[in-house]
Amino acid sequence: MDSITYLGHLMPSKVHLVEVAPRDGLQNLKQRIPTEVKKEFINQLADAGLKEIEVTSFVHPKAIPQMEDASEVARYAVEVGREKGFLPTALVPNLRGAQSAWEAGLREVNYVISVSQTHNKENINRSHEESVEELAKIREAYPTLRINVALATVFGCPFEGEVTPAQTLELITKLLPHKIGVVTLSDTIGVAVPGQISDVIAQVREIHPELPLGLHVHDTHGRGLLNVWTGLLLGVNRIEVATGGLGGCPFAPGAAGNLGTEDIISLLDRSGIESEVSLSKLLKVVEFAKDKIEPNLLSHLSQSRSYEELSFFTIK
Repeated sequence: MDSITYLGHLMPSKVHLVEVAPRDGLQNLKQRIPTEVKKEFINQLADAGLKEIEVTSFVHPKAIPQMEDASEVARYAVEVGREKGFLPTALVPNLRGAQSAWEAGLREVNYVISVSQTHNKENINRSHEESVEELAKIREAYPTLRINVALATVFGCPFEGEVTPAQTLELITKLLPHKIGVVTLSDTIGVAVPGQISDVIAQVREIHPELPLGLHVHDTHGRGLLNVWTGLLLGVNRIEVATGGLGGCPFAPGAAGNLGTEDIISLLDRSGIESEVSLSKLLKVVEFAKDKIEPNLLSHLSQSRSYEELSFFTIK
């Protein structure tokens, strides 16, 4: 991984942004978003330069009605992904979801499991043991499917409160035998602080130094950018974001949206870190989202002037 030096820290010179708004950003909305709007949203995100987009979630429609068109959206994304050069993925909670994703043409999925036992039960109605068993079934059924793991509630649970690094490490150890890819550490309710981000990443790396890590934060308490910057200082170069700050877990009461894609891109651009995403194009996608999806977006740049027409100091 190429790096740059910032205040004595080696940081990634390039960051891989995973856009999750078409899935995580829409799942909590009360209003139903038309399938054609979802498709155009994905199309515009690709045009802005995003190279990986989590396009939907293969869950039961009774649990999250917003995702009842998952197969149609995924098939569209696979086709457009080939044309425009981005990787479409989807969240799957079980073998049935993985089967639907495979049949729709997806070859990479994100398997979700919460470190908090209570949240895991609320979110997917399983114990840790049952979730690990289900992962084993997916791996056996689809040996060539790339399975990343989305670890929810790593930094705090809306039901239990504190979640310790030891709990996270214990769960990762149970998942590793099943040939998983990236493990994304998720601040599901947005309560993490930089010291906690640093501590968890350090402890995971000490035990599993070769494990690729990603970071997913929410901006509930306004610490999203700070927590991501902490991850970058520690060399994490895979960050999940959502255009407009859309998002929130239906089973995490009180949590605000994800970190806005445009907010992190503005920070990266000014800091001399490459993302391959055009801020000017993405801001047009933000306007599309305001018009067609949700008028009250939560990201900073969706609510304020970007000043992108002016030149400012940029780290070289």
